[in-house]
Amino acid sequence: MSGLPSFRAVMLMVIAVLAATAAAGGVVVLVGDDVVTTAQEPPVRRQPSPRQSPAPRLDELVPTAAPVKQPVKDLARAGSKVTATPPRVLAIAPGPVPKQTRFRLGELAGVRKTTVVDAGAVKVSGTSINLLAVDPADFRAWTPQPVADQPAVWQALARGELVADAAAMRKFGMILGAVYQVDGGPRVRVAASAPLGLHGVDGLVSADLGRTLGFAQGVAVLLHGKEGEIRESGVRRLLGKGAQIVMLDASARVPKQRQPSQDQPSQGQPQQVTVGRPGSYLELYKASATRCPGLSWTVLAAIGQVESSHGRNNGPSSAGALGPMQFMPATWKHYGVDGDGDGKKDIWSPYDAVPGAANYLCANKAGQGGERLRKAIWFYNHSWDYVNKVMGIAEAYARTYA
Repeated sequence: MSGLPSFRAVMLMVIAVLAATAAAGGVVVLVGDDVVTTAQEPPVRRQPSPRQSPAPRLDELVPTAAPVKQPVKDLARAGSKVTATPPRVLAIAPGPVPKQTRFRLGELAGVRKTTVVDAGAVKVSGTSINLLAVDPADFRAWTPQPVADQPAVWQALARGELVADAAAMRKFGMILGAVYQVDGGPRVRVAASAPLGLHGVDGLVSADLGRTLGFAQGVAVLLHGKEGEIRESGVRRLLGKGAQIVMLDASARVPKQRQPSQDQPSQGQPQQVTVGRPGSYLELYKASATRCPGLSWTVLAAIGQVESSHGRNNGPSSAGALGPMQFMPATWKHYGVDGDGDGKKDIWSPYDAVPGAANYLCANKAGQGGERLRKAIWFYNHSWDYVNKVMGIAEAYARTYA
């Protein structure tokens, strides 16, 4: 019986924490006494209690904000109806395709439409990604109809952002809204994910960005016509033996009796285009952290939990802080960002506020880690108690989502 009083004491403490947190309208997180220190204590990192576990799961929380209203800018033709003329052949020539060769390609049997664009490969953290660099207005018709019909895709390209192929997003583990550092080049945001239907092509960028990246100009050829009618031999004869040729309509060239029956219904299935916004708070924190190399997404998640319980209590606070990351308006004016490409910096929108917090932390050198990170968090809220609490919750998130 000697253990009974201790058990009761523990239960009373847990119930008190639960009741106090529920009354405040926050998310319940059990933290040990060793996580939160006094304001007079020097900023020494503390080990969190093993019992600490954040809730609820971030991958089940969907950020909420006003619907995206695409601005009428960037692309005059963005809202116009485009009839898709999908490519049947994709070829990469060993060098720029001369104008005369383009004319002759257009005269091949079965060819109804041609275009030539720039192409190249970039590396992100050593991983090679194949891209086409296109004019957003002219290239819309060369994509599947659901992609051509989505103005936000083409506005994103015009802004110098990346539209990734849906399969490439899965293959490389890319995150919608994340900003990736091109090895030896600029940082590029993944603004949309779409089924491009271009075998071997991982994404699209604008022609302007392609020139900045040093892409080969005028080497990628796309040909449209009736399925199965364009002959590979004719394309190869004009482009030379060194050309890489992909017959995108290969399935149409196989006799129907040899095609698996289960492949037939897939042709009419809708294709999903995802633009602008991560689908959960987990994805949003991960995407936003990429704006600050070296910053862990778990720190942003911990701040989001402490400040607003992930958008549940957006203020205004007694001090006048606003939104899911509780920015003071004056601070937001300097560090707020347009995180989802809708043309505005909205302090109330998690899609802007979370990357804005990453921007602010990075300005205070959070990406350097260690005491620099702790000091950056202190700038966010001038309290070492706050710093220790955020760090403890961040470590709990790291364990939960490891």
